[in-house]
Amino acid sequence: MIDFVGAGPGAPDLISLRGMRLLEEADVIIYAGSLVNPALLSYAKKDPAIYNSATMTLEEVMEVMVDADRKGLSVVRLHTGDQSVYGAVREQMDLLDEKGIAYRSCPGISAAFGAAASLDLEYTLPNVSQTLIITRMEGRTAVPDKEKIESLASHKASMAIYLSAGMLAELASRLISGGYPADTPAALIFKATWPEERKFVCTLETLAQTGKENGITKTAIVLVGDAVAHRSYARSKLYDPDFTTEYRKQR
Repeated sequence: MIDFVGAGPGAPDLISLRGMRLLEEADVIIYAGSLVNPALLSYAKKDPAIYNSATMTLEEVMEVMVDADRKGLSVVRLHTGDQSVYGAVREQMDLLDEKGIAYRSCPGISAAFGAAASLDLEYTLPNVSQTLIITRMEGRTAVPDKEKIESLASHKASMAIYLSAGMLAELASRLISGGYPADTPAALIFKATWPEERKFVCTLETLAQTGKENGITKTAIVLVGDAVAHRSYARSKLYDPDFTTEYRKQR
């Protein structure tokens, strides 16, 4: 059995209980060493086989998985955050399907939510935004034309932008071109939830300078939208005494 496990955003205690248990039981662990906090490996049992996939190709990762499965060993493929977001897991699963090898997924907390927790942020404030867009800007890897930053910015919704910290000037310019005002609140969070986390609230206008002044070029997420500043939002109907729900009458 191959278990794809989301390691969470960085802090070792933000992995799920299920994910921790799977790590404790695993005979083989393949972890994304460029992004996963190595402290998570402390949950492993004594002397498992551990591989750092940052130095491996897809074919090499698959060779380890297939060999371990044939030997009846349990395998954890440990991905950063939640593996369903920029985890490159589908290609692994399709190859496992071809070989008839069973697998399952254990979700994790993605960086967008680790960053929101670090800022005590709610993305979906009434009358501000009810939508969260998770995306990235194209770099060495393209994105579909219909998902260009300018197109997504036109909604002026809350946005969490991954894998773009090395292109902050271009990112801010294109977000503004797409429809966000230059003074739209933004945040830059480096290694959200890690011990070395650093977080900065700014605007789109000052985003690039904020990154430059603080030497942030990678391993950071950008948050954009009026929800970052949490000003001028409406009270939720969920707990409004004038609003009737299935569980509570209007008072």
